[in-house]
Amino acid sequence: MAAKNESEPTHMKNRTTVERKSERELVVTRTFNAPARLVFEAWTKPELFKRWWAPKSMGMSLRSCEMEVRAGGKYRLEFEPDGMAFFGTYKEVTPHSRLVWTNEESDEDSVTTVTFAKKGGKTLLVMHELYPSKEALDAAGAGAADAMGETFEQLDELLVTLLRL
Repeated sequence: MAAKNESEPTHMKNRTTVERKSERELVVTRTFNAPARLVFEAWTKPELFKRWWAPKSMGMSLRSCEMEVRAGGKYRLEFEPDGMAFFGTYKEVTPHSRLVWTNEESDEDSVTTVTFAKKGGKTLLVMHELYPSKEALDAAGAGAADAMGETFEQLDELLVTLLRL
């Protein structure tokens, strides 16, 4: 067993849980070892979002990340190398506690709600995705669920870096 380097920050490994709540609902939960303000910023500032959102194992990165984070504001994410895009509209923005947006890249829009709950210096994040049909969730759910674990690991790594600043 390797000895822990005392100069390294303590980074407790958190687990991402993905649960299908109904035929149309997927809920992803994870605790982050950072304050809600910082986790919220990582979700709402394009320069931070670009650093963690695309799963590295898929060989993808965000080519562009446009975010007008306000109720009625639009977002557009374009990935490389294939140019795939996700886009939609923010429905609700409550600083440091809640984001709600539509996903409009298909004929059947889904709605994503992310809550950021303060838990003694940590943040409990719950991402709730509501799809228009069972078939839409079936088509998106499996791959998305696998990717979220890796994506949230990348967010954890970014937050550790930001906490050092």
